Amino acid sequence: MKRLLCVLMGLAAVWSASAKVTLPEQIGDNMVLQQNASVRLWGWTDPRTTVRVSTSWGARAKVESNAEGRWEVRLQTPAGGYAPQRVTISDGDRVVLENVLIGEVWLAGGQSNMEMPLDGYTNCPVIGANEVIARADALRDRIRYVKIPQTATYTPQDRVAGRWVCLTSETAPRLSAVGYFYAERLNDVLDVPVGIIDCNWGGSRVEAWCDRATLETYPDVTLEEATLERQHPASRPMVMYNAMLLPVSPYTVRGFIWYQGESNVGSYAVYAERLSKMVALWRRIWGGGELPFYYVEIAPFAYDGNAGADRAACLREQQFRAQAMIPSSGMISTNDLVAPYEDVNIHPSNKRDVGYRLAYMALNRTYGRKTVACESPHFERAEFADGKAVVTIAGLKGGYNRMTGIEGFELCGADGVFYPAEVSIDGNLHLIVTSKQVPAPTAVRYCFRNFQIGNLADSRGLPLIPFRTDDYPPRH
Repeated sequence: MKRLLCVLMGLAAVWSASAKVTLPEQIGDNMVLQQNASVRLWGWTDPRTTVRVSTSWGARAKVESNAEGRWEVRLQTPAGGYAPQRVTISDGDRVVLENVLIGEVWLAGGQSNMEMPLDGYTNCPVIGANEVIARADALRDRIRYVKIPQTATYTPQDRVAGRWVCLTSETAPRLSAVGYFYAERLNDVLDVPVGIIDCNWGGSRVEAWCDRATLETYPDVTLEEATLERQHPASRPMVMYNAMLLPVSPYTVRGFIWYQGESNVGSYAVYAERLSKMVALWRRIWGGGELPFYYVEIAPFAYDGNAGADRAACLREQQFRAQAMIPSSGMISTNDLVAPYEDVNIHPSNKRDVGYRLAYMALNRTYGRKTVACESPHFERAEFADGKAVVTIAGLKGGYNRMTGIEGFELCGADGVFYPAEVSIDGNLHLIVTSKQVPAPTAVRYCFRNFQIGNLADSRGLPLIPFRTDDYPPRH
């Protein structure tokens, strides 16, 4: 009898362990849930098992797991706030999630300029990082993040590591600097907690964040594993989508911020189309709709040691054009956010203004703060006559930031050779562009080189987006 009792007790322990609900790492203590939304929670248990979810704010749900043991519920969240909440999940055994906050949740994706943490990289600091890290403990209930580790697979996954952490002086150095400054400004204005899903990989191409079905339509992309194994991990298509993005796609977010493109400079011609397809894919796996997608123009950098070439400028041009192809999207310019010595630094130190500009776009377009300027002025048209180019700029708010000393403009004639140009502004805010070396101009460019810093902006400080009026092939 004693032996039988031990066996039964052992079996009961096994059954209890097997019945205990299992959660993805992103569903746990300290998480931030999207406010005023029907958020998804999910996990695994035994097949055909009833799972009950209850919350401290009163939302409840019940569901039966499927034949594979996976379950998913939706819970309505209240308005955001700093009061800690609790979520209880039970399939017979209870799992209690503590210190949950309700606020705004965004996914920060891309390559190294989004990945770049507050701690910076070797010889690549982040301006203001030490102050942020020193003060981080005061923001522990205002900003939280989950860092998705760099993981790559050739087959789609449903789980990935990465747990939510509160911002502290210990955890702040690992958070994306752009993600931090974005969250900081949103928190300042909205006064609700902000959660960042930090999901990026330095050096990754846009193709790395797309699925097999999308990539099979690209003639220049191979998905044969033996070939992929010979490539650098960051250059492999599909693998980050499978291992890092897809597993977190059930997590309810307000939208996406994106900083990537440097690794696609060599194939700039297809970038706008491929970025738009990536965004459509992301929105589909997040459940449909037009989740906002706000992204960063790649910064000036002397690619291949050649500041004067313009392949990177052509990529920026594609990024600007992508806005028209991607609903509910917007690009912020960074042309003015580098220092002259950073021509050899692909990771500029000013991540604060990058994050703030992304936040201004979200505040204007997602949160309805229409008096917050977010759209940079951009080229509209040019007329050439009498030895000058008359350029009309669209999107000006309050005119320009300067009337003299304007830098970054070039003119060319019929020979296609560009020369530095002088600029004045007439009473109608047209730019009058001239050059003594170009008596009969046929095209005008502004900062259309790999590394060329301009200084023209609108009265809110948003920089004029680089442009060209010609279709000459890029200089490599």
